[in-house]
Parts: sequence; C-alpha cells; structure tokens
Amino acid sequence: MKKIVLTMAVLALLEDIANGHIRRERIFREREDLLANDDDWLMSRFRFPRPVLLELCAELRPALERHTARSQGLSVPTQVLTTLGFLATGAFQRELADRSGVCQSTLSRAMPAVWDGIIRMSSRKHFHSINVQVICDAQMQLLNIVARWPGSTHDSFILTNSMVGNRLEAGTVRDGWLLGDRGYPLRTWLMTPLTNPNTDQERRYNDLHSRTRIIVERAISLLKGRWRCLDRSGGMLLYRPEKVCHIVMACGVLHNVAHRHGIPLPEQHNPPLEEPDAGPVNCNPPRGAIRARQNVISSM
Repeated sequence: MKKIVLTMAVLALLEDIANGHIRRERIFREREDLLANDDDWLMSRFRFPRPVLLELCAELRPALERHTARSQGLSVPTQVLTTLGFLATGAFQRELADRSGVCQSTLSRAMPAVWDGIIRMSSRKHFHSINVQVICDAQMQLLNIVARWPGSTHDSFILTNSMVGNRLEAGTVRDGWLLGDRGYPLRTWLMTPLTNPNTDQERRYNDLHSRTRIIVERAISLLKGRWRCLDRSGGMLLYRPEKVCHIVMACGVLHNVAHRHGIPLPEQHNPPLEEPDAGPVNCNPPRGAIRARQNVISSM
C-alpha cells in the first residue's frame, strides 16, 4: 500500500511540474577549466598555447565581459576558447558546447561577439561562397584582407574596388609593387607575369615572379590549415554570408597573432609547393604599366 501511495505522489508531482504549478529547478553542468590543460592539448584544439590564450582573453575582456548578477554567466575564457575551437576545427557548436559545459544557444550568442572583438584587435550550386582578397609580405604576415564579395566576383574587380587598390592607383604608395597572376590587370603598381617570355631576362622575371607570388598561396594555405573552418575538410560554414565574412576576418587576425608568436601548425598540414592555375589572361594593359614592368625586367 505504501508503494502505491508513493508512486501516485510522484506522478502527481510530475504532473504539477509539467503544468507549471511547480517551478523546475535549473541544473547547471559543471564547467571544465579548459585553460588548466597542458599546452599540447590546448594547441590541438585551440591552436594556441596557454600564455597566448591568456593574452587573447585579457585583450578581449573589455569587449566580452558582461556585468550580470547571474552566478552562471559565460566567462571570457569560455567564450574565447569555444570560439577558437570552432574556428580551428569547424566542429558543430553542440560538440563545443558539450565540451565547455554550456548550452548551444548560449554559445551561439557569444561567438559573434568574440569574432567582432578579434577584428577590432587589429552563389554557387546550393551554397554561397566568398571570394577573399589576401595581401601578405615575404614572411606570410597578412597585410590586408577583403572579405565581402560573392565567390563569382572576379579578383581584379575586388582589387580595383578595394581601399588598397584605390590608394595605389592614386599614387599615394610608391615603395614597391604588388604581384598578381595573369588574372589581374598590369599596372604601374601591380606586376603580372609575361604571357610569352622571349629573352633570358624575361624568363628570369617570370620565374622570380612565380616564386615570390606563391608566398601568398602558402599564406592562404597556412590560414586554412590552422583554422579548419575555412577549409572544406572542416565542412561548410552554415551561416549567413555576412557572418562568414566576419569569421574570415577574425581568422586573419588570429593568423597574425600565431605568426607573431612563432606558433607552428598542426603536423598534418602540408602547404602547396606548386603555383595554382593563373586564370584568364588580362590583355591591353596601359603603356605606362608596360614600361614599368620592362624597367623591372631590365634591372634584373
């Protein structure tokens, strides 16, 4: 008889909870201190060792710290590390939320703030794509990223309509040249390879041009190798194009952070050794640009 009475009492209690008569007590999962792990573990999941992660948290704290009376607010390290985990692996947010001890909806709300904070620190078939312009120096430090045009936009159009392109065209920067493949227009400030080199000097120019320009291809490969969310091996970014552009920019800033600290890439990463397809040849360059390129060739 006691067992029957107890069962009926439990059923009545569950019914009251279901009907909202009794408030269900919230149960918080214990959140793991991810920063307490060793550097090898942190590098494999977040691409940075503990000192750099602490530096990022300190730099991003003013943008991410929320003044709340809730004892279970999302901490700055949790926001930063779960976001880095996504950028590094392209893993779904549910997996990252489970590992961090936070619900997926909370993580989804936090990640855009981290991307914006990082940036302030410094359509094809069935899916959208973004054509990203990247300019780097000889050490593969990223100098400029433009991530706002659809994948169908031509490279030369992006450069022409970028701040860098406008400044160079106006002559405000005179020290050196940009190097582009044959899909870019030859300009006095933008050197492209010769289509049909005839002399030893011209062939040497093309060879040096190719060997120098491939540095940016390696930089892009390093960027995608470190932040797998940008690579197809990490899956597709299931976000609006505007948010994807923010993710690309954030990854670019973090690439430079890793470069500045001399942090190596994961062992499985192999940068390209050969130059990719140059694309369509751009004809009828201005005479001044032809003379500028010939002067470069003659000085070699």
